[in-house]
Amino acid sequence: MAFENEKMETMPVNELREYQLKMMKSVAKKVYENNAFYRRRFKEEGIKPDDIKTVEDISKLPFTYKKDLRDNYPYGLLSVPMESIVRWHLSSGTTGKPTAVAYTRKDIDTWATLIVRAMKAAGASADDVVQNAYGYGLFTGGLGFHYGAEKLGAKVIPVSTGNTQRQIEIMKDFEVTVITCTPSYAVFLAETMEKMGIDPEKDLNLRIGFIGAEPWSKKTRERIEDMLGLRAHGGGAYDHYGLSEMCGPGVGAECTAQEGLHIWGDHFYLEVIDPETKEPVGEGEKGVMVLTNFTKDAMPLIRYWIGDITIADFEPCSCGRTHPRLPQGILGRADDMVVVRGINVFPSQVEFVLMKFPELGEAWQMIVDRKGALDSLTVEVERKENVRVDDGLANRIKNELKAYLNVKADVVIREPNTLPRYEGKAKRVIDRREFE
Repeated sequence: MAFENEKMETMPVNELREYQLKMMKSVAKKVYENNAFYRRRFKEEGIKPDDIKTVEDISKLPFTYKKDLRDNYPYGLLSVPMESIVRWHLSSGTTGKPTAVAYTRKDIDTWATLIVRAMKAAGASADDVVQNAYGYGLFTGGLGFHYGAEKLGAKVIPVSTGNTQRQIEIMKDFEVTVITCTPSYAVFLAETMEKMGIDPEKDLNLRIGFIGAEPWSKKTRERIEDMLGLRAHGGGAYDHYGLSEMCGPGVGAECTAQEGLHIWGDHFYLEVIDPETKEPVGEGEKGVMVLTNFTKDAMPLIRYWIGDITIADFEPCSCGRTHPRLPQGILGRADDMVVVRGINVFPSQVEFVLMKFPELGEAWQMIVDRKGALDSLTVEVERKENVRVDDGLANRIKNELKAYLNVKADVVIREPNTLPRYEGKAKRVIDRREFE
């Protein structure tokens, strides 16, 4: 088992909490003294940094929301002088004003170090050849893994997204051992390999997949591992987690035990919050993930309301790491969730059911519409190539969805290669309802 920092990653839980308290006090003091937005918010809550006596006192601090980043765009949340900034990453701004995240040289190095930690946890080393198929540019995925893999000492091929056949040729020519991409693109790669007559187990050397940027199920993991030949070469597909507001990819990662995402507690303080009461949920209960960044230099955020739904486990992992884990990963986003006839439905729940049926392919989508006064949910999914499906399959899927989601869904089984493919994040939900 390889570690980036074994002492820190396996620190006894009581010592880790003492360390977190020290870091919590430090970052609260920093934003209070150097950022007008946080100083105003602290005063509104009637709290000063010195009022933090225990880690539980973090609940006295205000939440930070994405709206706050938009309202203070582009420079309003900086906690360092402008001359310290060496890079900006921006969101697309497709839903309004973009968000901007700043980095100092220290931030860039910390970010790369966290990627090294994630890669070592999954068994990667300096001997690996890494094909980085995340997008470069304003999106943090590509550059994050690029810098981290180079710091690890691995050989990096910065292919970015698209040009899939060329990507597969590069994998073969350069004996690539590690692929980084979204789960939907991993499936698309595998489908393209099959069309090209390439057997990943025999023709390629892929061993590890760093698969993320979308929620995905254990069943999807198993399929990706099988389709790309990862297990046959002694590795697997490993989840990772990140967001630009914290650093980018590197916030959390799976180890080889695959017992959930480790959220690195020496850099981030994890809370899981009830979206209605805004209070912490009980251990093992579902809620919205909230993170406080201890080590971000340019723009540390206090209690950042991420919107991802998860469940936390604070027991040490069998790998020896003691940091909190998300044993089920990310269950979905609060803003990806759709309400159908009063029932909350997440795309990850639908995928979990679909992946139980070996006759089905990887491409699917859910369509929400309104017929008269009632919502309707239709799940469209492709059958696998060269697989015949019987007339009762759609009904069996429908019954399984009803049992798991507690909501009725129509099921349409499409022919192979008829639903959209995505090189970036897959769009699973199409909501055609019109709300007045």
